[in-house]
Amino acid sequence: MNFSKEAVVASITDGLLSFPVTDFDANGKFDVESYRRRLLWLKEYEVSALFVAGGTGEFFNITIDEYREIVKVAVETIGGHVPVIASAGQSAELAKAHAKAAQEAGADGILLMPPYLTECPESGIVEYAASVCDSTDLNVIYYNRANGYLTVNAVQALADRCPNLVGLKDGKGDMQALNIIIKTLGDRLAYVGGVPTAEIIAEAYLAIGVSTYSSAVFNFVPDMAVKFYKELRKGNSEFVRQATREFFIPFVTMRDTQKGYAVSLIKAGADLVGYPGGDVRAPLTMPNEKERATLKQLIEKANAL
Repeated sequence: MNFSKEAVVASITDGLLSFPVTDFDANGKFDVESYRRRLLWLKEYEVSALFVAGGTGEFFNITIDEYREIVKVAVETIGGHVPVIASAGQSAELAKAHAKAAQEAGADGILLMPPYLTECPESGIVEYAASVCDSTDLNVIYYNRANGYLTVNAVQALADRCPNLVGLKDGKGDMQALNIIIKTLGDRLAYVGGVPTAEIIAEAYLAIGVSTYSSAVFNFVPDMAVKFYKELRKGNSEFVRQATREFFIPFVTMRDTQKGYAVSLIKAGADLVGYPGGDVRAPLTMPNEKERATLKQLIEKANAL
């Protein structure tokens, strides 16, 4: 670890968060040098933390050996510049293995994903998350979404049990439920906006005290993503309205035409701006040529902003 617990908490409390795609070569293997080049490019922009092997980074599609290498490369390339947070999850035991690998590689924390596939009671999700927290000295951020969603009492129980639980990332976008959690737990946790294309509800997040979020589009329009965040924080509603209308609404509309495009379009966008990361792995699919042309037009609009 390069950063203290206090520094990690500060990094996820205020600032834009980077979730880079994971680079694959023409044979579908992890491409170390392409990934390193990507991280060095994104390092030039103002973000407060780097989340590697996340949802945008196809965490669900990589092996544990690839995961070790991804985190190692990220720490070597970015460690000490901003905190490096790596994902963990799928099952309790595999999440513990992810956490161990991340700690050995020098990561500053883990983003704990929901358990894989199965429906489960909240009490079981708390046990799942607590067992992973107990297995590591790393800072843990819980990703509250999908089949691993926790309501306020369960979040409180998990926070009470796990001193190294430092954050909650929202993946549902239910402002009422999230506001209840924030008002109940207060500054016990840091809160991160984490719905796909989080900018689309960034104003709502900010209104209830969530001042940071994950930006997938940062992967291919970093200038605009950083500017949007800064103008949002400054209260420039005119710019936020314009960017939302001209870029984010068309992008979200396109994203929703195909399941998995929250990741696939990001990889296509990175390719279009000169930082290709290969194709997504199955079961995801890449956009077709018509969709790429539309995405290119959106990139041009973003650059104009």
